[in-house]
Amino acid sequence: MLNDFKAFLMRGNVLDLAVAVIVGAAFGAIVTSLVNDVVTPPIGLLLGHVDFKDLFLSLNGQSYPTLAAAKAAAAPVIAYGQFLNTVVNFLIVSMVIFAVVRTSARFEKPAPAPAASTKQCPYCCNTIPLAAERCGFCTSSL
Repeated sequence: MLNDFKAFLMRGNVLDLAVAVIVGAAFGAIVTSLVNDVVTPPIGLLLGHVDFKDLFLSLNGQSYPTLAAAKAAAAPVIAYGQFLNTVVNFLIVSMVIFAVVRTSARFEKPAPAPAASTKQCPYCCNTIPLAAERCGFCTSSL
């Protein structure tokens, strides 16, 4: 049973999947940093020195200076700034994945056409088996 499990793990698909998960996690961390540290600060600057991570809506009607203060007071909040960061993060990841899939599809060789197993009778134009010496429809000798 141990040998079967080892053979299963060493198949190409499982190793490819493991590598993809590890690379995907690392890529996710890079994109998260890109969104939080590069993309949203200039947008926040244009909107009047707003930090997207601190944008929230208090549901209990009280005002809090920061999201951390609202959470410390156990106030119900909708943290839409963090949601916006997550949406931007998702859009960047999905665009990159789309570009990678589209690029890899260009490099794939088209599947070879299957070998013909039939032919047309030159006399009646019906489809007959490739190995036929006589047409089954018009009985012509091929």
